This record gives sequence, structure tokens and C-alpha cells, in this order.
Amino acid sequence: MSEDLPPRQVPLVGPSGQETIARVVDVGEGRPIVFLHGLVGLNDHWENVVRGCSHRLRTTLLEIPLLALRGDDCSIQGVEALTCRFLEGRFGGRPGPAPILVGNSFGGHVALRIALSRPDLVGGLVLAGASGLIEKSMVADVQRRPSREWLRRKIGELFFDPATHLSEADIERAFRDLNGPGGARAMVKLSRSARRNHLGTRIPEIQAATLRIWGRHDIGTPPEAAAQFMSLLRDPRIVWFDECGHAPMIEKPDLFAKALLDFAAELDRRG
Repeated sequence: MSEDLPPRQVPLVGPSGQETIARVVDVGEGRPIVFLHGLVGLNDHWENVVRGCSHRLRTTLLEIPLLALRGDDCSIQGVEALTCRFLEGRFGGRPGPAPILVGNSFGGHVALRIALSRPDLVGGLVLAGASGLIEKSMVADVQRRPSREWLRRKIGELFFDPATHLSEADIERAFRDLNGPGGARAMVKLSRSARRNHLGTRIPEIQAATLRIWGRHDIGTPPEAAAQFMSLLRDPRIVWFDECGHAPMIEKPDLFAKALLDFAAELDRRG
């Protein structure tokens, strides 16, 4: 994150018993809201959304080093356990509403699983291009040592307008992480575990108020995925962003922040 949003390090222990160091940023005051990133995501990718809503919401950004996970931690179930451990320590047993969980892609899948397994930790759900039903895996043709050209093409597919939003810094960071020891293998393992964990039969069990935020040009989790979520969830609310792909928090941060504020205000009115 930028210098005015400094992260702190939070140790978490998951199913493997190994300690994982998460990067956490807290900004603002009000109803709590926690942002969960995707497979190649960072806290930084939420920064402009946070700037647009932290005047009314207590925002927490949780960045777990997904490509550094090993053993039982390196799975959708392992990341769910690590995230629950953080939420329990941060919000468990405290007065006031449970946090709204906002998840993009893999992070949305994690949020869905927590809403099913630990509804006490979820005061609302916001799903942005969430996996769990339909998804086009980024790693379908992953290389053993991914090149910059492959990464530029695959990450570029996440955007409606890659010329504007594709960051060379993201490409370099992904190149470094995926070519490091075990990085590409971890990405494949996490992606496959998410694809195997189809939630279709369980989605109707979710009780939390839910908002979907979807790009009309999302090819990772296409519009038919949003339609399936709408047919299965009790809460039918959805906000569509035109000229937007799989990362609406990057391509449409102002609209994303407004949707979050409206959703939080509605939850406040419900009491």
C-alpha cells in the first residue's frame, strides 16, 4: 500500500500448523468491512475503493501470501481456515455487527465458505467476480516457469481495458512469485482446489445479506456466473459495471465504493 496506508504484520496459523504472516491495513471508522483478494491479488488493488468509503466504514484489508502457502494451508479450505483465524482474533466476541466480507474472485469464494461455516463472523457479503460456481481458470495453460509474456496476456484478460489498468509492477511481482520456489505449483494447487469445491448445492443455505458486483465483460467468472448466484442466493441484489472485467475494484473503484456505502447504509437501516 502507499505510505499513508501502512500495513502491519499479523501471524496466522492454519491447518498445516505453520505460521503464515499476513499483511493487514486498517483505515477509517464505522461499520467494519474486510477485503479479501484473489489468487494474484494484493491489498493495493483495493486502495482506491478504500479511499472512497473509509470515511464511513472501518475498512480492513487482509493480504495472505497465497503463493507462499504449503501443505494443507495451500487449498481453498486452508485459506478459509487462515481467514477465519484472523476474523476470530479481530472481531470474535466483540460488541457490534460482524464485518461485511468483500471478496474478489478466489477471495469471494473464501467469503462464501465462511458465510456457510461461520455465519457468526459475517455481517454481510459482497461478491465481486467470485468463484465457486463458474470460473475460467487462469492456470489452464500455466507454464512451469511462467514468462512475462504469458503473465502479461493472462493478467491482461482480467480487464476490459488492459491498456489502462494492466500494471507492469503487477507483472513483475507475479513473475517473481511464480518463478520462485513452489510458486507456480501453489497457484495450480489453489486453483484446482477451488474448482473442485463447487458450491451450487450449498449456496441457498447462506443467510447473510449479499450484494453482487459484476463486470459485464468479466471472462474469468462471466455474467452467467452472476446469474447463477442470483438464482441460488436468497438475496437477489446485483450491481453491473459496464466496460469492466474481472477486477471491478481496479477498473471502477469509485462506483465500487458507492455500492459498498449504499449496501452498508441499508444494513444499518435494518438494524
